[in-house]
Amino acid sequence: MHFGSLVSAVASFLQAKHFHGQWLIRMEDIDPPREVPGSATRILHDLCRLGLNSDRPVLNQSTRTNAYQSAVDTLLNEGKAFWCGCSRSDLPPSGIYPGTCRNGLAPGKSPRAVRLNVKDSTIRFSDLIQGAIEENLEHSVGDFIIRRADGLPAYQLAVVVDDAFQGITEVVRGTDLLESTARQIHLQHALGLPTPAYAHHPLAVSGDGKKLGKRFGSDPVGRLPAAEIVSIALQFLGQKPPGGIKLKELWSWATEYWQAGSIPRVKCMPIE
Repeated sequence: MHFGSLVSAVASFLQAKHFHGQWLIRMEDIDPPREVPGSATRILHDLCRLGLNSDRPVLNQSTRTNAYQSAVDTLLNEGKAFWCGCSRSDLPPSGIYPGTCRNGLAPGKSPRAVRLNVKDSTIRFSDLIQGAIEENLEHSVGDFIIRRADGLPAYQLAVVVDDAFQGITEVVRGTDLLESTARQIHLQHALGLPTPAYAHHPLAVSGDGKKLGKRFGSDPVGRLPAAEIVSIALQFLGQKPPGGIKLKELWSWATEYWQAGSIPRVKCMPIE
Protein backbone atom coordinates (compact mmCIF):
# COMPACT_ATOMS: atom_id res chain seq x y z
CA MET A 1 0.00 0.00 0.00
CA HIS A 2 1.32 3.47 -0.86
CA PHE A 3 0.46 6.99 0.21
CA GLY A 4 -1.88 7.70 -2.71
CA SER A 5 -3.98 4.67 -1.81
CA LEU A 6 -3.99 5.72 1.83
CA VAL A 7 -5.34 9.17 0.95
CA SER A 8 -8.31 7.56 -0.82
CA ALA A 9 -8.89 5.22 2.11
CA VAL A 10 -8.81 8.06 4.65
CA ALA A 11 -11.06 10.37 2.62
CA SER A 12 -13.67 7.71 1.87
CA PHE A 13 -13.58 6.35 5.44
CA LEU A 14 -14.17 9.76 7.01
CA GLN A 15 -16.84 10.77 4.50
CA ALA A 16 -18.72 7.61 5.46
CA LYS A 17 -18.15 7.77 9.22
CA HIS A 18 -18.86 11.50 9.59
CA PHE A 19 -22.34 10.87 8.16
CA HIS A 20 -22.83 7.61 10.14
CA GLY A 21 -22.51 5.43 7.06
CA GLN A 22 -20.65 2.21 6.32
CA TRP A 23 -17.17 2.00 4.80
CA LEU A 24 -16.49 -0.93 2.50
CA ILE A 25 -13.35 -2.52 1.11
CA ARG A 26 -13.41 -4.17 -2.30
CA MET A 27 -10.50 -6.04 -3.89
CA GLU A 28 -10.43 -5.41 -7.64
CA ASP A 29 -8.66 -8.67 -8.47
CA ILE A 30 -10.06 -9.28 -11.97
CA ASP A 31 -6.80 -9.05 -13.91
CA PRO A 32 -4.75 -12.16 -12.97
CA PRO A 33 -1.76 -11.34 -15.24
CA ARG A 34 -1.17 -8.10 -13.33
CA GLU A 35 -1.80 -9.35 -9.79
CA VAL A 36 1.06 -9.65 -7.31
CA PRO A 37 0.70 -12.71 -5.06
CA GLY A 38 -0.02 -11.74 -1.46
CA SER A 39 -0.65 -8.06 -2.22
CA ALA A 40 -4.30 -8.14 -1.12
CA THR A 41 -3.34 -9.63 2.26
CA ARG A 42 -0.62 -7.02 2.73
CA ILE A 43 -3.01 -4.17 1.88
CA LEU A 44 -5.59 -5.41 4.39
CA HIS A 45 -2.83 -5.73 7.01
CA ASP A 46 -1.72 -2.13 6.38
CA LEU A 47 -5.29 -0.85 6.61
CA CYS A 48 -5.90 -2.73 9.86
CA ARG A 49 -2.68 -1.35 11.38
CA LEU A 50 -3.92 2.14 10.57
CA GLY A 51 -7.35 1.54 12.11
CA LEU A 52 -9.21 1.16 8.82
CA ASN A 53 -11.50 -1.87 8.86
CA SER A 54 -14.37 -2.69 6.51
CA ASP A 55 -17.87 -2.59 7.96
CA ARG A 56 -18.81 -5.62 5.85
CA PRO A 57 -16.88 -8.65 4.60
CA VAL A 58 -14.34 -7.71 1.93
CA LEU A 59 -15.70 -8.30 -1.58
CA ASN A 60 -13.31 -9.90 -4.08
CA GLN A 61 -14.25 -9.16 -7.67
CA SER A 62 -12.76 -12.50 -8.73
CA THR A 63 -15.87 -14.14 -7.19
CA ARG A 64 -18.25 -12.06 -9.31
CA THR A 65 -17.47 -13.14 -12.87
CA ASN A 66 -20.97 -14.54 -13.47
CA ALA A 67 -22.53 -11.20 -12.52
CA TYR A 68 -20.28 -9.34 -14.96
CA GLN A 69 -21.05 -11.75 -17.80
CA SER A 70 -24.77 -11.43 -17.09
CA ALA A 71 -24.50 -7.63 -17.41
CA VAL A 72 -22.63 -7.97 -20.72
CA ASP A 73 -25.25 -10.40 -22.04
CA THR A 74 -28.04 -8.01 -21.04
CA LEU A 75 -26.43 -5.09 -22.86
CA LEU A 76 -25.81 -7.19 -25.98
CA ASN A 77 -29.36 -8.55 -26.02
CA GLU A 78 -30.82 -5.06 -25.65
CA GLY A 79 -28.67 -3.67 -28.47
CA LYS A 80 -26.80 -1.29 -26.15
CA ALA A 81 -23.48 -3.06 -26.69
CA PHE A 82 -21.88 -4.78 -29.65
CA TRP A 83 -19.07 -7.13 -30.62
CA CYS A 84 -15.99 -5.41 -32.02
CA GLY A 85 -13.17 -6.89 -34.08
CA CYS A 86 -10.80 -3.94 -33.85
CA SER A 87 -7.43 -4.07 -32.13
CA ARG A 88 -5.59 -1.15 -30.56
CA SER A 89 -3.64 -0.66 -33.79
CA ASP A 90 -6.92 -0.06 -35.66
CA LEU A 91 -7.70 3.05 -33.63
CA PRO A 92 -6.92 6.53 -34.99
CA PRO A 93 -4.03 8.51 -33.45
CA SER A 94 -6.47 10.19 -31.05
CA GLY A 95 -7.26 6.81 -29.50
CA ILE A 96 -11.00 7.63 -29.71
CA TYR A 97 -12.97 4.70 -31.05
CA PRO A 98 -14.83 5.89 -34.21
CA GLY A 99 -17.71 3.40 -34.09
CA THR A 100 -16.20 1.07 -36.70
CA CYS A 101 -18.17 -2.05 -35.65
CA ARG A 102 -21.15 -0.28 -34.09
CA ASN A 103 -23.50 -1.44 -36.85
CA GLY A 104 -21.82 -4.80 -37.48
CA LEU A 105 -18.29 -6.20 -37.66
CA ALA A 106 -16.05 -4.45 -40.14
CA PRO A 107 -15.12 -6.53 -43.23
CA GLY A 108 -12.53 -9.19 -42.44
CA LYS A 109 -12.91 -8.75 -38.68
CA SER A 110 -13.77 -11.45 -36.13
CA PRO A 111 -15.41 -10.68 -32.76
CA ARG A 112 -12.82 -9.82 -30.10
CA ALA A 113 -14.16 -7.48 -27.44
CA VAL A 114 -17.55 -6.08 -26.47
CA ARG A 115 -18.04 -2.31 -26.58
CA LEU A 116 -20.81 -0.11 -25.16
CA ASN A 117 -22.56 2.20 -27.61
CA VAL A 118 -22.11 5.83 -26.54
CA LYS A 119 -23.51 7.59 -29.61
CA ASP A 120 -24.73 11.12 -28.77
CA SER A 121 -24.20 10.52 -25.02
CA THR A 122 -23.47 13.62 -22.96
CA ILE A 123 -23.07 12.98 -19.23
CA ARG A 124 -23.42 15.69 -16.60
CA PHE A 125 -22.82 15.30 -12.88
CA SER A 126 -21.81 17.37 -9.87
CA ASP A 127 -18.67 16.23 -8.08
CA LEU A 128 -18.52 17.04 -4.36
CA ILE A 129 -14.97 18.38 -4.72
CA GLN A 130 -14.41 19.15 -8.42
CA GLY A 131 -17.79 20.78 -9.09
CA ALA A 132 -19.90 20.54 -12.25
CA ILE A 133 -18.60 18.10 -14.87
CA GLU A 134 -19.87 17.58 -18.42
CA GLU A 135 -18.51 15.10 -20.96
CA ASN A 136 -19.63 13.96 -24.39
CA LEU A 137 -18.47 10.35 -24.49
CA GLU A 138 -18.61 10.02 -28.26
CA HIS A 139 -16.15 12.90 -28.58
CA SER A 140 -13.89 12.02 -25.65
CA VAL A 141 -13.51 8.21 -25.76
CA GLY A 142 -15.99 6.71 -28.20
CA ASP A 143 -17.66 3.33 -27.68
CA PHE A 144 -15.62 1.80 -24.85
CA ILE A 145 -14.78 -1.80 -24.00
CA ILE A 146 -16.79 -3.62 -21.32
CA ARG A 147 -15.50 -7.14 -22.06
CA ARG A 148 -11.88 -7.47 -23.11
CA ALA A 149 -10.54 -9.56 -25.96
CA ASP A 150 -9.07 -12.00 -23.41
CA GLY A 151 -12.55 -12.58 -21.99
CA LEU A 152 -12.01 -10.62 -18.78
CA PRO A 153 -14.52 -7.96 -17.68
CA ALA A 154 -13.34 -4.38 -18.09
CA TYR A 155 -12.77 -2.27 -15.00
CA GLN A 156 -15.63 0.11 -15.87
CA LEU A 157 -18.19 -2.70 -16.03
CA ALA A 158 -17.05 -4.51 -12.89
CA VAL A 159 -17.08 -1.35 -10.80
CA VAL A 160 -20.58 -0.36 -11.91
CA VAL A 161 -22.05 -3.83 -11.32
CA ASP A 162 -20.46 -4.10 -7.87
CA ASP A 163 -21.38 -0.56 -6.77
CA ALA A 164 -25.02 -1.48 -7.35
CA PHE A 165 -24.62 -4.93 -5.77
CA GLN A 166 -23.14 -3.42 -2.60
CA GLY A 167 -25.61 -0.54 -2.43
CA ILE A 168 -22.90 2.11 -2.74
CA THR A 169 -24.35 5.62 -2.36
CA GLU A 170 -21.13 7.64 -2.45
CA VAL A 171 -17.78 7.06 -4.18
CA VAL A 172 -14.71 8.91 -2.89
CA ARG A 173 -11.50 8.44 -4.90
CA GLY A 174 -8.59 10.21 -6.59
CA THR A 175 -8.78 12.49 -9.61
CA ASP A 176 -6.95 9.89 -11.70
CA LEU A 177 -10.34 8.16 -11.89
CA LEU A 178 -12.35 11.29 -12.65
CA GLU A 179 -12.20 10.56 -16.38
CA SER A 180 -13.84 7.18 -15.75
CA THR A 181 -16.91 8.62 -14.05
CA ALA A 182 -18.89 9.64 -17.13
CA ARG A 183 -18.40 6.17 -18.60
CA GLN A 184 -19.57 4.56 -15.39
CA ILE A 185 -22.66 6.77 -15.21
CA HIS A 186 -23.49 5.89 -18.84
CA LEU A 187 -23.19 2.21 -17.93
CA GLN A 188 -25.45 2.71 -14.91
CA HIS A 189 -28.08 4.29 -17.15
CA ALA A 190 -27.78 1.47 -19.69
CA LEU A 191 -28.22 -1.20 -17.00
CA GLY A 192 -30.95 0.66 -15.12
CA LEU A 193 -28.78 0.99 -12.00
CA PRO A 194 -28.68 3.87 -9.51
CA THR A 195 -25.94 6.50 -9.74
CA PRO A 196 -24.02 7.20 -6.53
CA ALA A 197 -22.63 10.60 -5.60
CA TYR A 198 -18.98 11.19 -6.52
CA ALA A 199 -16.10 13.03 -4.88
CA HIS A 200 -12.61 13.10 -6.44
CA HIS A 201 -9.80 14.28 -4.16
CA PRO A 202 -6.39 15.51 -5.39
CA LEU A 203 -3.93 12.90 -6.58
CA ALA A 204 -0.73 12.59 -4.58
CA VAL A 205 2.31 12.99 -6.82
CA SER A 206 6.05 13.22 -6.26
CA GLY A 207 7.93 16.50 -6.44
CA ASP A 208 8.53 15.96 -10.16
CA GLY A 209 4.81 15.53 -10.81
CA LYS A 210 4.80 11.75 -11.23
CA LYS A 211 2.07 9.61 -9.65
CA LEU A 212 3.29 8.00 -6.45
CA GLY A 213 4.03 4.31 -6.62
CA LYS A 214 5.39 2.14 -3.85
CA ARG A 215 7.34 5.04 -2.35
CA PHE A 216 6.62 7.67 0.22
CA GLY A 217 7.69 9.87 -1.69
CA SER A 218 7.33 6.31 -2.73
CA ASP A 219 8.20 4.05 0.20
CA PRO A 220 5.57 1.74 1.69
CA VAL A 221 3.20 3.39 4.14
CA GLY A 222 4.36 0.84 6.72
CA ARG A 223 7.68 2.59 7.31
CA LEU A 224 6.08 5.42 9.37
CA PRO A 225 4.21 5.20 12.71
CA ALA A 226 0.45 4.79 12.20
CA ALA A 227 -0.66 8.06 13.80
CA GLU A 228 2.01 10.01 11.91
CA ILE A 229 1.11 8.72 8.45
CA VAL A 230 -2.63 9.19 9.08
CA SER A 231 -1.98 12.75 10.23
CA ILE A 232 0.01 13.45 7.04
CA ALA A 233 -2.87 12.09 4.94
CA LEU A 234 -5.34 14.30 6.82
CA GLN A 235 -3.20 17.38 6.19
CA PHE A 236 -2.95 16.48 2.50
CA LEU A 237 -6.77 16.46 2.46
CA GLY A 238 -6.99 19.97 3.88
CA GLN A 239 -7.75 18.98 7.47
CA LYS A 240 -5.88 20.37 10.48
CA PRO A 241 -5.37 17.52 12.96
CA PRO A 242 -3.93 18.20 16.39
CA GLY A 243 -0.42 16.92 16.94
CA GLY A 244 0.88 14.49 19.52
CA ILE A 245 -2.23 12.33 19.96
CA LYS A 246 -2.60 8.58 19.62
CA LEU A 247 -4.20 6.87 16.64
CA LYS A 248 -7.57 6.14 18.28
CA GLU A 249 -7.97 9.75 19.44
CA LEU A 250 -6.85 10.99 16.03
CA TRP A 251 -9.59 9.02 14.29
CA SER A 252 -12.17 10.29 16.79
CA TRP A 253 -11.13 13.88 16.12
CA ALA A 254 -11.02 13.38 12.35
CA THR A 255 -14.46 11.75 12.25
CA GLU A 256 -16.06 14.56 14.26
CA TYR A 257 -14.40 17.46 12.45
CA TRP A 258 -14.18 16.07 8.92
CA GLN A 259 -14.87 18.74 6.30
CA ALA A 260 -14.96 17.54 2.71
CA GLY A 261 -15.28 21.18 1.69
CA SER A 262 -11.72 21.78 2.89
CA ILE A 263 -10.23 19.31 0.41
CA PRO A 264 -8.27 21.22 -2.26
CA ARG A 265 -9.98 21.25 -5.65
CA VAL A 266 -6.74 20.87 -7.61
CA LYS A 267 -6.31 17.57 -9.43
CA CYS A 268 -2.75 16.83 -8.23
CA MET A 269 -0.65 17.83 -5.23
CA PRO A 270 3.03 17.03 -4.65
CA ILE A 271 4.29 15.11 -1.66
CA GLU A 272 7.94 15.84 -0.92
